[in-house]
Amino acid sequence: MLRTISRSWGRIFAVLLKEFVQLRRERLTFAMLLGVPIMQLVLFGYAINGDPRQLPTVVVALDDGPLVRSIVRAAQNTDYFHVVGSVSDSEAEQLLASGKVQFALLFPADFSRRLLRGERPPLVVYADASDPAATGPAVAALLALPGLALGHDLHGAVAHLRAGTTPFEVRLHRRYNPEGFTAYNVVPGLMGVILTMTLVMMTSMAMTRERERGTLENLLATPVRPLEMMAGKILPYVLIGYGQVLLIYLASRLLFDVPMVGSFALLTAMVLLFITATLAVGFTFSTIARSQAQSMQMTVFYFLPNVLLSGFMFPFRGMPRWAQIIGEVLPLTHFLRIVRAIMLKGSAFSSLWPEAAAIGAFIAVMGVIAMLRYRQTID
Repeated sequence: MLRTISRSWGRIFAVLLKEFVQLRRERLTFAMLLGVPIMQLVLFGYAINGDPRQLPTVVVALDDGPLVRSIVRAAQNTDYFHVVGSVSDSEAEQLLASGKVQFALLFPADFSRRLLRGERPPLVVYADASDPAATGPAVAALLALPGLALGHDLHGAVAHLRAGTTPFEVRLHRRYNPEGFTAYNVVPGLMGVILTMTLVMMTSMAMTRERERGTLENLLATPVRPLEMMAGKILPYVLIGYGQVLLIYLASRLLFDVPMVGSFALLTAMVLLFITATLAVGFTFSTIARSQAQSMQMTVFYFLPNVLLSGFMFPFRGMPRWAQIIGEVLPLTHFLRIVRAIMLKGSAFSSLWPEAAAIGAFIAVMGVIAMLRYRQTID
């Protein structure tokens, strides 16, 4: 009996050693097993922040008196606002539409005079509310300003203004998503998220499947060039990607009532650009992975930072600087800005070209890597 048990444990130990040897040979799989939990630990522990601070803010100060400056300083002291300049009303509108600033504080020309008379003048606040999660805590801090901002300024003959009602009021204008519906932010972003997940996986597995079945050698024996091979493999998935986008777009309009303020033709062109970037990643992965299982592992490894660092699930400006730099490299970050700007703000290409250029640069880099890796595969 003991001898039988000993032999059984010996066989189990032999299989155990065999699995470790197999893992050592499949270095990519072993790296993914360690890399994914480490990435999750770092991103969730350090990069994710649901309470963004230091949001870029401009001031439209038609009245630049000492009381106005005290209110601006009080807003900055909350740590939610980072004043980047003083601009005109029209410039503030352009900066909000382009997404370069999150808030604009407008002080009317007679603000100080009316305040000293006890008339409670309005501080008009324009907020880019296309992402409600990014503006929520900051808006709460703004609404508390009237009771806190001028505590050290109202003394002497005007000390009575500190008693009773607040000396001024905050009039908040939420732009692009007045009701604060989360669906307005999430549903358009799903276009990029679903394309990233499905197209990278399908493209990488398509080429890897050819290698596993032994049909890749037959393709290499034909006169088809690497660039032609890449184009032929990618084009069917372009159509699949457009089908997915159309489905999400119809759902956003019919089920969630997400507005479409901008040009549908421009959105279609930007979708094609992003699909190309996504498929270039999948093709690159296919030249690295040795099996379809490894292709899926690499897809997950690529998908995780895209979802967490692009601004889809968490406010982009709430992340530390190093995480924002990584996020700027990812094409999903720029595509989310594009699709939200077109659908919610009605932005034209003239304000979106920097984001499109970033995706184009990503395509160029990934295309070169994919072709170099593909030639090595041939050799």
